Amino acid sequence: MDFSKIIKEHGSAVRKVIKSVTNEQNEDLEQEVYLRVYKNSDKYQATGSFKSWICTIARNISKDYLKSAHYRMEQPVNDDENNIINSIKDKKNNPENEFTKKLRQKRIIEAINHLKPKFKEVIIWAEIEGLSYDEIATKINVPLGTVKSRLYNAKKELANELSDLL
Repeated sequence: MDFSKIIKEHGSAVRKVIKSVTNEQNEDLEQEVYLRVYKNSDKYQATGSFKSWICTIARNISKDYLKSAHYRMEQPVNDDENNIINSIKDKKNNPENEFTKKLRQKRIIEAINHLKPKFKEVIIWAEIEGLSYDEIATKINVPLGTVKSRLYNAKKELANELSDLL
């Protein structure tokens, strides 16, 4: 396996998955993904796409990280339903920036949740999970053109609803 090629081709997708699960960029987790891919390369079966396999590894490592004692010690104790939004770290520790960012993220999440279910699923799989159009079409058993159309319409609705944020 040529790991420089793997990192070049799939690095962006791995980072997106880590960011979507942990709400932070984490190079240590990214390295752990590639280490796990190296250790388990003999277990990869070419029946599915390599990108899906590596993204699944990234998702599992990210979830394990969130469950770890190290992560829990770093996080403030907060039982609020917006725990995810409250725990997102901003490089600028400015209260105004943090408040604005939280409001923005909340609006985006609400806008996604208000989409029709068929639009919501394709936007999540394409933009958050990093799946290709072909992978999404296979997953939901619809033609490729339908996936493209739904994604276009979902983005159009989000752009309309969030026009003041753009």
